[in-house]
Amino acid sequence: MGMRVAALCSGGKDSAYALWLAMEQGHEVAQVVAMIPRREDSWMFHFPNIHLIDLFAECVGLLLIKAETSGEREAELEDLKRVLQTLDIEGVVSGAIASNYQKSRIDRICGELGLKSIAPLWGREPLELLREFIAAGFEAIVTSVSAEGFDENWLGRELDEAAVRDLLELNRRYKVNLSGEGGEYESLILDAPFFGKRIEPVEVERVWRGTNGYLIIKQAKLVEK
Repeated sequence: MGMRVAALCSGGKDSAYALWLAMEQGHEVAQVVAMIPRREDSWMFHFPNIHLIDLFAECVGLLLIKAETSGEREAELEDLKRVLQTLDIEGVVSGAIASNYQKSRIDRICGELGLKSIAPLWGREPLELLREFIAAGFEAIVTSVSAEGFDENWLGRELDEAAVRDLLELNRRYKVNLSGEGGEYESLILDAPFFGKRIEPVEVERVWRGTNGYLIIKQAKLVEK
């Protein structure tokens, strides 16, 4: 039985894939909720290129609710709770895979608000998920890297089968998490099976700091598929 839900989205691969799976499971996604951190190292919410969430929501054709959060460790949960309690929903979709930090806090907020926490990716095997994600027709690029083994060439790289093979090698040599859930890398969705249009970066800037870096998408546009 499908529920009326809100999906927490950053524009990255996990939240987008979870949103799609929730739709496939028959849930009615009423809103996309994006928390916009005022600091770079937000504990819960993605930071690079979060401004592109507007294009993401337009591609999906869903109502977007943006809320600023301080990015302080526990305060950001209160910020999220404040947004969720104003919505007419029965559940919340998130892209947590193995991070107890993330999932336990979303579960707790949902419990306090009487909502169901829906995590379609939870406990799934990361390699299987990545391959499934690519096979389903999702297109994503890497927007930040911050783990040993990654170099500047990863910034802007498409997450395709070749990238998965290289991630497997980084996992073998440096124990890099394949899904990047620990922040080893972050991603941005450019196209998905449920997108009406696709996102095309127009102007990008690479920032490399010797061992880590990120891709700033200064300008992007929507194009017909």
